[in-house]
Amino acid sequence: MTKRPRDTRRPAHRPTRHPASTRDALARAAFRAAPLCLLVYGVIRLSDTDRGPDLAWTVGHLFMLSAVLLFAAVLTGLHRLTVPPPATASRAARLGAGAGLSLGLTGALALTVQGVIDLVVGLRAADRSEMQRLFEEVQSHPGVMPAVYTVGPLLFYVGLLWLTVQPALRRRIGAWCPVVLFLGIAAMTVSLDLLPLGALLFGAALAPLARALPSPAGAAGHPLG
Repeated sequence: MTKRPRDTRRPAHRPTRHPASTRDALARAAFRAAPLCLLVYGVIRLSDTDRGPDLAWTVGHLFMLSAVLLFAAVLTGLHRLTVPPPATASRAARLGAGAGLSLGLTGALALTVQGVIDLVVGLRAADRSEMQRLFEEVQSHPGVMPAVYTVGPLLFYVGLLWLTVQPALRRRIGAWCPVVLFLGIAAMTVSLDLLPLGALLFGAALAPLARALPSPAGAAGHPLG
């Protein structure tokens, strides 16, 4: 009985996906998905003329919450884009990037709380008048109005713009990106009815920035002109 020759071939190498690569891929997807969810919310809001406790209110605010959570991923991606390489990063640059991220995430938290309140009120109320009563009850608590409805949400826009201006100053992205982003912020600040326009401007400004993020293979992103 003859012995079989021993198989000395090495098993095929299966590439493993690094956690950082997965994180960067999700961040790039968020740069496109966040403005899209915001656009859907804006369109639903315009079409819901009753602005009352109905299916449109619930679905619209679910898209709003999805957009805010995706924008949190956008902020972290912009933070990595803003921080200079370790060899050249100064303490001031790191602190500036961290401050922008902190402001943006604080504002995103305020918007998340606002969206959850809107959802709960919409589900509990039977009509528009009851919604108004519930909103007044929530907003009557000390600190709720500035933290959740006025000052808090503005921090999101400040952080988002901050983290877009910094890489533009270092010429990692085109100077037009923060300009278009600012126009989107201005549109939504003027009137919530301009949410669809603001979302389109956000998409135009943020979608190209995904290419400047690190690639899934770990390569450096490409600067944009």
